[in-house]
Amino acid sequence: MFKKILLAVLVAAPMCLSAQTLKFGTVNPTEIFNVMPDVATANNTLKTLQEKYEAQAKPLQEELTKKINEYQELEKNKAAQATLDAKQKEFEDLKTRYDNFMQTAQKDMSQQQETLLAPIQQKLMNAIQAVGAEGGYAGILDSATLLYKGNNIEDVSSKVKAKLGIK
Repeated sequence: MFKKILLAVLVAAPMCLSAQTLKFGTVNPTEIFNVMPDVATANNTLKTLQEKYEAQAKPLQEELTKKINEYQELEKNKAAQATLDAKQKEFEDLKTRYDNFMQTAQKDMSQQQETLLAPIQQKLMNAIQAVGAEGGYAGILDSATLLYKGNNIEDVSSKVKAKLGIK
């Protein structure tokens, strides 16, 4: 008896699914993300931070150049090996400081970017999900990776922009 019921369910399931028309949507999240006002604000903040780090790195770069020139001049004038070794050690120490500064700056820039952009990305995803739920879509796909778009797929970018308050 159980086998007959299971067989009936297996036969009926595809018929029920084919009777429904599934509605899909597409959206280009990258395009929408790039026009969100919050992104411009975040990018300005990141640009200011980058300029600050570049200003801090400039004296170190100039000092590195100075140390290289001093070393080359001493080498050209056939200075004593001890003097050359001392200048090389100064350069290497300064280069290590510079590399450490640049690594720290890059790490901070990455963390700031994540901190500033993650909430904006979440806001976009929430808007896409809300449009999907409100519109009764079976799914919303990224139009940038969609290789073929049939008749049953609607571009919902304008709805997502409206949900975000973007014209």
